[in-house]
Amino acid sequence: MAERNKSTKALILSVKEMGESNRTVQVLSESLGMFRATLYGGPKSKLRSLVQPFNTGTLWLYEDESRQSRKITDFDVSDCHNSLHESLPKIWAANLAAELLLRTHCAGDDHNAYILLKALVDGMDRSSEDEARTGLLRFLWRYLGLLGVQPDTESCAGCGTRLAGIQGMQQIAASCIPAENGFVCPDCRGSRQGEGEAQVFRYELSGEGLFYLTALNTLQPGVVRAIRLSAQTIWQLKQLLFTLAEQAAGCKLKTLESGMGIL
Repeated sequence: MAERNKSTKALILSVKEMGESNRTVQVLSESLGMFRATLYGGPKSKLRSLVQPFNTGTLWLYEDESRQSRKITDFDVSDCHNSLHESLPKIWAANLAAELLLRTHCAGDDHNAYILLKALVDGMDRSSEDEARTGLLRFLWRYLGLLGVQPDTESCAGCGTRLAGIQGMQQIAASCIPAENGFVCPDCRGSRQGEGEAQVFRYELSGEGLFYLTALNTLQPGVVRAIRLSAQTIWQLKQLLFTLAEQAAGCKLKTLESGMGIL
Protein backbone atom coordinates (compact mmCIF):
# COMPACT_ATOMS: atom_id res chain seq x y z
CA MET A 1 0.00 0.00 0.00
CA ALA A 2 1.11 3.54 -0.73
CA GLU A 3 -0.53 4.93 2.39
CA ARG A 4 -0.19 3.64 5.93
CA ASN A 5 -0.12 4.55 9.61
CA LYS A 6 2.80 3.96 11.92
CA SER A 7 4.10 4.97 15.34
CA THR A 8 7.59 5.62 16.67
CA LYS A 9 9.41 6.92 19.73
CA ALA A 10 10.30 10.48 18.83
CA LEU A 11 11.89 13.72 19.99
CA ILE A 12 10.66 16.99 18.46
CA LEU A 13 13.60 19.09 17.24
CA SER A 14 11.88 22.16 15.81
CA VAL A 15 8.48 23.50 14.80
CA LYS A 16 8.00 26.13 12.08
CA GLU A 17 4.88 27.85 10.82
CA MET A 18 3.61 26.76 7.40
CA GLY A 19 0.84 29.00 6.16
CA GLU A 20 -1.79 30.33 8.54
CA SER A 21 -2.71 27.15 10.41
CA ASN A 22 -0.19 24.40 9.71
CA ARG A 23 3.34 23.66 10.87
CA THR A 24 6.40 21.84 9.58
CA VAL A 25 7.94 19.68 12.32
CA GLN A 26 11.51 18.35 12.37
CA VAL A 27 11.56 15.04 14.22
CA LEU A 28 14.26 12.69 15.48
CA SER A 29 12.94 9.15 15.77
CA GLU A 30 14.57 6.15 17.40
CA SER A 31 13.56 3.89 14.49
CA LEU A 32 12.91 6.23 11.53
CA GLY A 33 15.82 8.63 11.97
CA MET A 34 15.44 12.32 11.21
CA PHE A 35 12.54 13.51 9.09
CA ARG A 36 9.99 16.28 8.51
CA ALA A 37 6.27 15.90 9.03
CA THR A 38 3.30 18.22 8.66
CA LEU A 39 1.11 19.17 11.60
CA TYR A 40 -2.34 20.39 10.63
CA GLY A 41 -4.57 22.49 12.87
CA GLY A 42 -5.02 26.03 14.13
CA PRO A 43 -3.96 27.60 17.44
CA LYS A 44 -6.75 25.87 19.38
CA SER A 45 -5.64 22.40 18.29
CA LYS A 46 -4.75 20.16 21.26
CA LEU A 47 -2.21 18.31 19.13
CA ARG A 48 -0.49 21.59 18.28
CA SER A 49 0.05 22.28 21.98
CA LEU A 50 1.64 18.84 22.42
CA VAL A 51 4.02 18.96 19.47
CA GLN A 52 6.59 21.35 20.91
CA PRO A 53 10.41 21.44 20.65
CA PHE A 54 12.17 18.81 22.79
CA ASN A 55 8.98 17.06 23.89
CA THR A 56 9.46 13.29 23.68
CA GLY A 57 7.03 10.41 23.46
CA THR A 58 5.24 8.18 20.97
CA LEU A 59 4.39 9.87 17.69
CA TRP A 60 1.71 8.58 15.30
CA LEU A 61 2.12 9.28 11.60
CA TYR A 62 0.09 8.93 8.44
CA GLU A 63 2.55 8.27 5.65
CA ASP A 64 1.90 8.68 1.96
CA GLU A 65 4.78 6.96 0.20
CA SER A 66 3.65 8.01 -3.27
CA ARG A 67 3.91 11.68 -2.27
CA GLN A 68 6.83 11.08 0.11
CA SER A 69 5.01 12.95 2.86
CA ARG A 70 4.17 12.37 6.51
CA LYS A 71 1.36 13.84 8.58
CA ILE A 72 1.30 13.82 12.39
CA THR A 73 -1.96 12.31 13.62
CA ASP A 74 -1.27 11.98 17.37
CA PHE A 75 1.45 12.43 19.97
CA ASP A 76 1.53 10.71 23.37
CA VAL A 77 3.99 12.93 25.27
CA SER A 78 6.04 11.22 27.97
CA ASP A 79 8.37 14.15 28.81
CA CYS A 80 7.73 17.86 28.24
CA HIS A 81 11.07 19.13 29.60
CA ASN A 82 9.43 22.31 30.83
CA SER A 83 12.57 23.72 32.44
CA LEU A 84 14.27 23.93 29.03
CA HIS A 85 11.71 26.51 27.92
CA GLU A 86 12.19 28.52 31.11
CA SER A 87 15.98 28.81 30.86
CA LEU A 88 18.00 30.44 28.06
CA PRO A 89 21.18 28.39 28.70
CA LYS A 90 19.22 25.12 28.63
CA ILE A 91 17.19 25.82 25.48
CA TRP A 92 20.27 27.19 23.71
CA ALA A 93 22.24 24.06 24.62
CA ALA A 94 19.41 21.85 23.33
CA ASN A 95 19.20 23.90 20.12
CA LEU A 96 22.96 23.63 19.57
CA ALA A 97 22.83 19.86 19.95
CA ALA A 98 19.87 19.64 17.56
CA GLU A 99 21.57 21.86 14.98
CA LEU A 100 24.73 19.74 15.12
CA LEU A 101 22.72 16.56 14.53
CA LEU A 102 20.93 18.17 11.60
CA ARG A 103 24.17 19.39 10.03
CA THR A 104 25.88 16.00 10.40
CA HIS A 105 22.89 13.77 9.58
CA CYS A 106 23.01 12.08 13.00
CA ALA A 107 26.49 10.71 12.22
CA GLY A 108 24.78 8.02 10.14
CA ASP A 109 23.67 6.36 13.38
CA ASP A 110 20.10 7.45 14.08
CA HIS A 111 19.58 5.11 17.03
CA ASN A 112 22.60 6.23 19.06
CA ALA A 113 22.15 9.89 18.07
CA TYR A 114 18.62 9.68 19.47
CA ILE A 115 19.91 8.11 22.70
CA LEU A 116 22.55 10.83 23.15
CA LEU A 117 20.18 13.73 22.50
CA LYS A 118 17.42 12.30 24.69
CA ALA A 119 19.90 11.74 27.51
CA LEU A 120 21.01 15.38 27.17
CA VAL A 121 17.52 16.92 27.33
CA ASP A 122 16.43 14.54 30.11
CA GLY A 123 19.51 15.42 32.14
CA MET A 124 19.26 19.17 31.57
CA ASP A 125 15.61 19.15 32.61
CA ARG A 126 16.66 17.86 36.04
CA SER A 127 19.76 20.03 36.37
CA SER A 128 20.77 23.56 37.23
CA GLU A 129 21.86 25.89 34.42
CA ASP A 130 25.56 25.40 35.24
CA GLU A 131 25.12 21.62 35.25
CA ALA A 132 23.28 21.87 31.93
CA ARG A 133 26.22 23.73 30.40
CA THR A 134 28.58 20.97 31.53
CA GLY A 135 26.12 18.38 30.25
CA LEU A 136 26.35 19.98 26.81
CA LEU A 137 30.14 19.56 26.86
CA ARG A 138 29.72 15.85 27.65
CA PHE A 139 27.23 15.51 24.81
CA LEU A 140 29.56 17.22 22.31
CA TRP A 141 32.51 15.00 23.21
CA ARG A 142 30.47 11.80 23.00
CA TYR A 143 28.88 12.88 19.72
CA LEU A 144 32.33 13.56 18.26
CA GLY A 145 33.05 9.94 19.13
CA LEU A 146 29.91 8.83 17.30
CA LEU A 147 31.07 10.84 14.29
CA GLY A 148 34.46 9.15 14.47
CA VAL A 149 36.37 12.44 14.80
CA GLN A 150 37.13 12.46 18.51
CA PRO A 151 40.80 13.39 19.14
CA ASP A 152 42.94 10.87 21.00
CA THR A 153 43.50 12.04 24.59
CA GLU A 154 45.95 9.32 25.53
CA SER A 155 48.89 9.80 23.13
CA CYS A 156 50.69 12.84 21.73
CA ALA A 157 49.99 13.27 18.01
CA GLY A 158 53.55 14.51 17.55
CA CYS A 159 55.82 12.05 19.34
CA GLY A 160 53.47 9.35 20.60
CA THR A 161 54.28 10.03 24.25
CA ARG A 162 51.51 9.06 26.68
CA LEU A 163 49.67 12.16 27.82
CA ALA A 164 49.27 12.45 31.58
CA GLY A 165 45.67 13.36 32.34
CA ILE A 166 45.84 13.76 36.10
CA GLN A 167 42.77 15.08 37.86
CA GLY A 168 43.51 18.34 39.65
CA MET A 169 46.50 19.40 37.51
CA GLN A 170 45.92 23.01 36.49
CA GLN A 171 49.02 23.55 34.33
CA ILE A 172 48.87 22.94 30.60
CA ALA A 173 49.12 19.19 29.96
CA ALA A 174 48.38 19.22 26.23
CA SER A 175 47.34 21.43 23.33
CA CYS A 176 44.82 20.42 20.70
CA ILE A 177 45.40 21.08 16.99
CA PRO A 178 41.92 20.86 15.42
CA ALA A 179 43.32 20.68 11.88
CA GLU A 180 45.20 17.51 12.84
CA ASN A 181 42.47 16.24 15.17
CA GLY A 182 44.95 15.47 17.93
CA PHE A 183 46.67 16.65 21.12
CA VAL A 184 50.38 17.40 21.45
CA CYS A 185 52.47 17.35 24.61
CA PRO A 186 54.24 20.47 25.97
CA ASP A 187 57.56 19.42 24.36
CA CYS A 188 56.03 19.12 20.89
CA ARG A 189 54.17 22.35 21.44
CA GLY A 190 57.44 24.12 22.16
CA SER A 191 59.16 22.78 19.06
CA ARG A 192 56.24 23.72 16.80
CA GLN A 193 56.06 27.25 18.17
CA GLY A 194 59.52 27.74 16.72
CA GLU A 195 58.01 27.06 13.31
CA GLY A 196 55.59 29.98 13.59
CA GLU A 197 52.55 27.91 14.58
CA ALA A 198 51.78 29.59 17.89
CA GLN A 199 48.27 30.51 16.81
CA VAL A 200 47.16 26.88 16.57
CA PHE A 201 47.73 26.34 20.28
CA ARG A 202 44.75 28.37 21.46
CA TYR A 203 43.05 25.14 22.50
CA GLU A 204 45.03 24.24 25.58
CA LEU A 205 43.88 21.82 28.26
CA SER A 206 45.03 21.40 31.81
CA GLY A 207 45.60 17.94 33.19
CA GLU A 208 42.17 18.20 34.76
CA GLY A 209 40.54 18.81 31.37
CA LEU A 210 42.44 16.01 29.69
CA PHE A 211 41.49 13.66 32.52
CA TYR A 212 37.84 14.64 32.15
CA LEU A 213 37.70 13.90 28.42
CA THR A 214 39.40 10.55 29.00
CA ALA A 215 36.98 9.78 31.83
CA LEU A 216 34.02 10.40 29.51
CA ASN A 217 35.23 7.44 27.42
CA THR A 218 36.23 5.13 30.26
CA LEU A 219 34.08 5.74 33.36
CA GLN A 220 30.37 5.22 34.02
CA PRO A 221 28.17 8.29 33.30
CA GLY A 222 27.17 8.62 36.96
CA VAL A 223 30.82 8.74 38.03
CA VAL A 224 31.65 11.39 35.41
CA ARG A 225 28.69 13.57 36.42
CA ALA A 226 30.06 13.67 39.97
CA ILE A 227 33.41 15.14 38.84
CA ARG A 228 33.66 18.86 39.61
CA LEU A 229 35.70 21.03 37.25
CA SER A 230 37.39 24.37 37.81
CA ALA A 231 36.07 27.43 35.97
CA GLN A 232 39.29 27.58 33.95
CA THR A 233 38.93 23.99 32.76
CA ILE A 234 35.28 24.51 31.79
CA TRP A 235 36.29 27.57 29.75
CA GLN A 236 39.06 25.58 28.03
CA LEU A 237 36.68 22.73 27.21
CA LYS A 238 34.11 25.12 25.76
CA GLN A 239 36.67 26.75 23.46
CA LEU A 240 37.87 23.38 22.26
CA LEU A 241 34.59 21.49 21.90
CA PHE A 242 32.71 24.33 20.21
CA THR A 243 35.52 24.55 17.65
CA LEU A 244 35.56 20.78 17.08
CA ALA A 245 31.76 20.75 16.71
CA GLU A 246 31.90 23.38 13.96
CA GLN A 247 34.77 21.55 12.31
CA ALA A 248 32.71 18.36 12.30
CA ALA A 249 29.67 20.20 10.90
CA GLY A 250 31.79 21.78 8.18
CA CYS A 251 30.27 25.21 8.80
CA LYS A 252 29.54 27.85 11.39
CA LEU A 253 26.74 26.81 13.72
CA LYS A 254 24.09 29.53 13.97
CA THR A 255 23.28 28.62 17.57
CA LEU A 256 26.89 29.23 18.58
CA GLU A 257 27.15 32.50 16.69
CA SER A 258 24.07 33.94 18.37
CA GLY A 259 24.33 32.30 21.78
CA MET A 260 28.02 32.11 22.66
CA GLY A 261 27.57 34.42 25.65
CA ILE A 262 24.67 32.34 26.92
CA LEU A 263 26.39 28.97 26.61
